[in-house]
Amino acid sequence: MHVAIIGLGMASRPHLAALKKLKGKVTVSGVYARDSHKTKELADIHDYHAFSSLEEIAQCKKTDAVIIITPPNSRQQIVDKMSAAGKHILTEKPLERTYAAAEKLVDICETRGVVFAVVLQHRFRVGAQRLIEAISAHELGDLALVRAEIPWWREQSYYEVAGRGTYQQDGGGVLITQAIHVLDLMLCIAGPVAKVQALSATTKFHDIETEDFASCGLIFESGIPGSIVATTSSYPGGSEKLTLDGTLGSATLEAGKLVITWRDGKTEQVGEVTGTGGGSDPMDFPCDWHQSLIEDFSDALANDRSPKITGREALAVHKLIDAIKISSDQGRLVSLKDIT
Repeated sequence: MHVAIIGLGMASRPHLAALKKLKGKVTVSGVYARDSHKTKELADIHDYHAFSSLEEIAQCKKTDAVIIITPPNSRQQIVDKMSAAGKHILTEKPLERTYAAAEKLVDICETRGVVFAVVLQHRFRVGAQRLIEAISAHELGDLALVRAEIPWWREQSYYEVAGRGTYQQDGGGVLITQAIHVLDLMLCIAGPVAKVQALSATTKFHDIETEDFASCGLIFESGIPGSIVATTSSYPGGSEKLTLDGTLGSATLEAGKLVITWRDGKTEQVGEVTGTGGGSDPMDFPCDWHQSLIEDFSDALANDRSPKITGREALAVHKLIDAIKISSDQGRLVSLKDIT
């Protein structure tokens, strides 16, 4: 697979590192950012071609696919242009700023017959994969309770980058920018949510227009209850945690390490504690998960199959985030079937 990288900001770091490890399997046809100086700088560092425009990428016959690492407010133009040129797409989360806008992108790619995948790399952690397997095999018995906790920290300086922490660029705050990874994994494991009752706020730690704290009660379609607490105001930043309590045991995935405790007293531990980006350095995590995700995307194209995380599948977490925002804004219980 020959892939072009569009967007060279902070989030490109693990992608570039992963692509170095995938050399021989995935070839970088070039890089592009709106800032021509940054494009040339990164191209020189990595010995990649520097694309001069999106049009050049679209017309490049050698390029099979693109990895989009831009803020979500630029996705519509890029996805439209690349899908029209027949380029397959792997995009950073979130797909777009709202569920409705994200769904339009998915529809465009499906209509044009291009593969559309999403960077939600937490699913590729060893502990997460074991947890998915355990729940699928009913090893914990019947699920009874689900809890997601994201106690992260961001300095005010993080939000002083132009556009960050705004609805116009990001579409929201901690939910759509940070917690989306854990929420996506929660839905992948526990199934879709039916109803939410939420409260969100902006704490005195940050001068931003979006939320840096959100708390939410859930009822899943299966009938089980759950909860979410997410923030970027918990100094110095802790590890994200997903806990699932079942009739035969409980499982906690924290910072990549899974601990399963069965009712008969046996325990199982899978994976290791790793950096997660929960502290002052948002990129403090390994590139292994990105490597596995990009490799899956490449393999999907080579073998004419769907990647593990498609744009269509990622719509579920966008619908949940929209419902949480509406519930908080309007102070009421919201049904996800009403989100369009």
